[in-house]
Amino acid sequence: MTTDAAKARAIQWEDIRLPAWLTGLIGVVGVVALWWILAATVFANVGPGGAQAIPTPPQVVGEFFATGWEFYVRNFSVTLAEAGIGYAWGNGLALLLAALVLIVPRLEGVVMQVAILTYCVPIVAIGLLIVVIVPVPAAGDPSPTAVILAALSCFFTTVVGALLGLKAADRASLDVITVYGGSRLTQLRKVRLIASLPSILNALQIAVPAAFLGAVLGEFFGKITVGVGPAMISAQQALNAARVWDVALVSGAVALVGYGLLGVVARAVAPWSKGSAR
Repeated sequence: MTTDAAKARAIQWEDIRLPAWLTGLIGVVGVVALWWILAATVFANVGPGGAQAIPTPPQVVGEFFATGWEFYVRNFSVTLAEAGIGYAWGNGLALLLAALVLIVPRLEGVVMQVAILTYCVPIVAIGLLIVVIVPVPAAGDPSPTAVILAALSCFFTTVVGALLGLKAADRASLDVITVYGGSRLTQLRKVRLIASLPSILNALQIAVPAAFLGAVLGEFFGKITVGVGPAMISAQQALNAARVWDVALVSGAVALVGYGLLGVVARAVAPWSKGSAR
């Protein structure tokens, strides 16, 4: 009985340990298989006028190659430029205000109120206001509306992450600087910036997909003809569901790559945040 029990225990699921990449691959294959089955059966006739709103994976792949690489380069280059500009402005301003709070603590309430306001006000409402104020860009130029919404999308996260990291500095180290006559600015340069690196880098990593999403949303209001937003609208109006899915999936892949690249940078700059050492 003991031997039988040991054998039965040896084949328990919790004893099977798979590599992380294999687990991820199994998950992707499972999702694609489920998508394929549902698109070919339950959702085969779902869509306006009997059009297939949910295409199968082969249809999506076929449309991607039929559309051509130039189509995606032309549209995604504009959106990436908008997201990049907004990312730089939003995060730059957030880090500047977070540092200013540490130097002038009385400003913390004002900074947090501004950050919360940008987070709570619906971004769609902000986009409708901005599109009335800013001029319409030339074809192929970044949309100011998309840039502003990209900046707003990452501002709150970075402000909160930076403040939490800057305030997590070792109190003893701060006291040493104070005893030797150092100012709050010296504390910020010598101690707080180093202590806050993991938190700031995590916030900047999260801000990558947020900025890209903000740029795409801004293109829906920006009255532009080139970009991810206009490409999706054009495909939707043409009832080309496969192209809509292509643009959406490529958008997700671009955001995921940006998120992963910032993760690599974060591990290189602050390896101690992941429990590793140089």
